[in-house]
Amino acid sequence: MTDALLELRAIDKHFPGVHALKDAQFDVRRGEVHALIGENGAGKSTLIKIVAGVYQPDRGEIWLDGGRVQFSNPRESHSAGIATIYQELGLYPELSVAENIFMGHAPTAKRLGFETIDWEAMELGAEALLADLNIENLDVGAKVGALNVGNRQRVEIAKALSLDAQILIMDEPTAALTESDVEQLFSIVRLLRERGVSIIYISHRLNEVFELADRVTVLRDGEYIGTRAVPDTSEAELISMMVGRRIENLFPKQASAIGDVVLELRNLNRPPLTRDISFSVRAGEIVGLAGLVGSGRSETAQVIFGVLPAESGEILLNGESVKITRPSEAVDYGIGYVPEDRGHQGLIREMTIRENTSMAVLESVSKRSFISRAKERALANHSIRQLSIRATGPDQITNKLSGGNQQKVVVSKWLASNPKLLIMDEPTRGIDVGAKAEIHRLMSRLAAEEGLAILMISSELPEILAMSDRILVMREGRLVGEFAREEATQEMIAHAMMGASPAGGAWEGEGGLRSKLRQAAGAGL
Repeated sequence: MTDALLELRAIDKHFPGVHALKDAQFDVRRGEVHALIGENGAGKSTLIKIVAGVYQPDRGEIWLDGGRVQFSNPRESHSAGIATIYQELGLYPELSVAENIFMGHAPTAKRLGFETIDWEAMELGAEALLADLNIENLDVGAKVGALNVGNRQRVEIAKALSLDAQILIMDEPTAALTESDVEQLFSIVRLLRERGVSIIYISHRLNEVFELADRVTVLRDGEYIGTRAVPDTSEAELISMMVGRRIENLFPKQASAIGDVVLELRNLNRPPLTRDISFSVRAGEIVGLAGLVGSGRSETAQVIFGVLPAESGEILLNGESVKITRPSEAVDYGIGYVPEDRGHQGLIREMTIRENTSMAVLESVSKRSFISRAKERALANHSIRQLSIRATGPDQITNKLSGGNQQKVVVSKWLASNPKLLIMDEPTRGIDVGAKAEIHRLMSRLAAEEGLAILMISSELPEILAMSDRILVMREGRLVGEFAREEATQEMIAHAMMGASPAGGAWEGEGGLRSKLRQAAGAGL
């Protein structure tokens, strides 16, 4: 035996047509943060679902606190002191904070001979758990559905601790958090580690691994590649372990001949987050749109695409003024939109690659209202070749693909419409470094070789700086800065995003610019 609190040995797991885990291993010690990383499809989710009791391994052993265990369902895993916080939070929006924290194990009291829920004890218990995590100003009587993502995540953590969890699994916990929420999450993780809770931390963001973790384990194609002490490794080594090769250039930007103006906005308004916006995007140009969460970047894209029609102002395409009141009109004008949330807005994940790829161009693959499966399949096969989508074929269900390949399917859907302008909102969010490099290479090729105008929205400053020909910055619904590629720096962009300057006083301190700049600069590598 080792000094591990939890240990998985020689784990194998098969699904139809997929060998998800092959002789995989993993362990976590008491009171450590152990990061689990790998490309999409590496087997991370399957491994943690085995620990959580969602799946049972076909072969292998699970040891917990010195004894061999077997979890037939999630309840058995919970009872053993293991709690999992998934990226899609499992809370009940119409119930209160206290009710969610104590769901399934609410305190009870006998009244008039009947066992009933002790509401007062439940609320007091919830308040005590939140206070123990240094979480303030969270009303335990508030409905969870009215909370922001950061507070809902804190409720999940308190819920885990209410079960006396000794092992906490966190799956991509910062994916949808604001900068301040990320800081508070990091503080909670450090606090839990000091109290002896073991944390399995899954993230695509290597800067988080180096900031929080004690050790890091890499999976690739379902196989265990290795474990490193964080102080003894580097980003370059971990990337090489994840993808099986060195990625020399994460941002393969090609020089592009910039052409005529494709899109021009003049004083575009859709309050509160699109106010008096004016800018242009030219053929062959990648324009980066930066800003903090809530600055109005996505809302501006949605105004252009007709999801949120403008209240005033003007949109010009190829020099002609157009009125766009719904997405179908935007598509007719040659605009494609890769949304921030590919799972809910960009794809129908239960449908095939073939069906998703043709969704924006059904008229071209139909005759008298009947869809030609042969034309759909030919279109999907072309997209698979063009974008190097790793799939078994055009009839593969989309949610069986890795995150990076799902993103390529979203892009392929819009390329099928032959757009002149492609809006890409967080094009590499939630995908691994290898897939990021492929998406960047695709963007660069579309701009440089096909003359596509691209408006790219990103929260990752390295991506904005490396892939953009010009950079626009938004704050509180307004454009506050424009920078040429050759003059822009991380500090300049961050100053514009936050309305601060080094001489101002906001530079120092945990909540100041330096902390936020560090997060923004390293986010998502």
